[in-house]
Amino acid sequence: MDKLSENRLKHFAALKSKYQATKYDDSLPACLLYLILRKVDLGIQLSDLEFNWLRESKLDETLQAIKQEQQHKLQEFGNLEFEFSKLKSKYKATNYNVSWESSHLYFILLKLESGNLLSDSEVKWLRANGLYETNKIAQEIKLFTQLKFKYKATQYQDSYPDSKLYQILKRLESAERLNNSEYNWFIDNKLLEVADIFKQQESLKKAQFSHLKDKYQGNKYSDLSLSSPLYAILQKIDAEKNLITSEINWLEQQGLTETITIAEELKQTREFVALKVKYKAIGYQDSSPKSHLYKILKNLELSNQLGEQDINFLKKRKLTEVIEIANEKYISTLKYKIDVGELLNESEIEWLKNNKREDIVILAQQKHFEFLKSKYDVLDYQDKSHTSLLYNILQKLELKQRLESIDVPWLRENKIEVLQATYGYSKWLEEHKLFSGKILIAYHTIEANFYEQEFECTGNKWNLANASSHWRKAYEPEKALKLTNNLELNKIKENKLKSALLTTRSGAFRDIKELDKAENCARQAIEYQPKSHHPYTLMGAIYFERHQYSDGDYWFEEAIKRGANPRDTDSEIKRVVKNAKDENKRREVIEYLLKKDPKRYSWAKSYLKKSQDNSKSSGLHRQNIKK
Repeated sequence: MDKLSENRLKHFAALKSKYQATKYDDSLPACLLYLILRKVDLGIQLSDLEFNWLRESKLDETLQAIKQEQQHKLQEFGNLEFEFSKLKSKYKATNYNVSWESSHLYFILLKLESGNLLSDSEVKWLRANGLYETNKIAQEIKLFTQLKFKYKATQYQDSYPDSKLYQILKRLESAERLNNSEYNWFIDNKLLEVADIFKQQESLKKAQFSHLKDKYQGNKYSDLSLSSPLYAILQKIDAEKNLITSEINWLEQQGLTETITIAEELKQTREFVALKVKYKAIGYQDSSPKSHLYKILKNLELSNQLGEQDINFLKKRKLTEVIEIANEKYISTLKYKIDVGELLNESEIEWLKNNKREDIVILAQQKHFEFLKSKYDVLDYQDKSHTSLLYNILQKLELKQRLESIDVPWLRENKIEVLQATYGYSKWLEEHKLFSGKILIAYHTIEANFYEQEFECTGNKWNLANASSHWRKAYEPEKALKLTNNLELNKIKENKLKSALLTTRSGAFRDIKELDKAENCARQAIEYQPKSHHPYTLMGAIYFERHQYSDGDYWFEEAIKRGANPRDTDSEIKRVVKNAKDENKRREVIEYLLKKDPKRYSWAKSYLKKSQDNSKSSGLHRQNIKK
């Protein structure tokens, strides 16, 4: 008999024994029973024909054994699937939906569960399949295994990262102190070697603490407990880290000033070394914070320019690169200052000129001019040269300096209204839309403050009148009224001054629409100086504001009789028309003026057109709402 036949006979005999068919006489491999038992052992489902044959052959025990085997395999299959599901949940792989039968994952997870480390190829497989959390756990297990080996705790079976041992060993590894309960946990779990290592670490830490106290002059503090704040502070100093304010305060409270001094010197030394690298001065050997170079580099960090003494110091030591870097840094600082619209001071300009950077001086002036033109709403002014008189004027306004005698005429010639302003923008400014009234406001504000100061110095009440007038033109009527409160007219001898003060006060009341008070002041002004046209002009304007036009005309005519320019009275009427908020009242005054003298008041037609356009717009808006 050949070897193959002999092996088949032995296999058939084993299967008959396994499935309780030893009573079956035929033992030849070619028989039907051998085929059936081989199929069963391979987990292949039998056909009805084969089951019937077993019954006919009265192999009931074999049938029972086959059914039990099939049930066992089915149960084992379910067990494997359930265990795989639990492992996926434990190792954060629930998103992986491939069957356990055809995947590497079951093997890898079981490998982790048994405390074995993964190979590089297995780690790559986890990453390739997006199982990052599983890989993270695997790395934690690897670290845990290494720590158990390092701290002689390999007898501890659990390798999952949520183990209490893992948390404690990590703390030991980072040199953190353990509390008594954690130390006792080692003892309770018979991890005596770990406990011994911990004790050794504690002993070494105490020795280190003592050494650090000597090194950083902290021996005044007697407590040697490792939980002391001093230990952590000294470790931080030794690790070349800077102390925070609360730590310095604690040292001060303990009287450890020497420790603070040492820490500060070490900090400055580290800073000095870093600055030498930054400013290319590494060739300079001295790293003591007391060095003059340290002071120079610190100043450079604050973007300060080099002084002559500093430059000489650097040149003597051939540290020319420091000078070059410092100059470029300072230039960058000045350019930033220029970009945000700031004006360079005299020392900065002088430095630039001495360093042959007049181009930046000119750029600074041009940028500052543009900034001021924007601020004062005169960007449409075409001349961009920094030599323009307008630039000089704007600088004065910005510095709150009074304009000079040539400045105001120049502004007038260039149609930049200053002295002709009334409360509200002037007609020219509105029509041309080239310049806003910000120059005008700044000018009158400066003048008002000047005359206020003059009054405080001299007591001359003409300064009050001037200041009040300028506050009105700066659109600050309340300040004008405040200045002229409690005038005590009975103490003023000069009627002209009384009239001037009452006239400007009347104008301020008119500005804030308190017309009765305005009229009262104007009438008093007339009583004190009947020949002055100013209060009469005001009376005319007040009556026009009240829509009493014929009365207003009377007062304007009286003003003209006393020397008022008709253009000034017309200017007041224009103001009434322009500022009218009620469209019906505006139309009323315009119709009155055009009826009276259509040629003289032809300018009013433009306001009438605006009024009609506004009315049409409002009508359309109402119609749309109804629709």
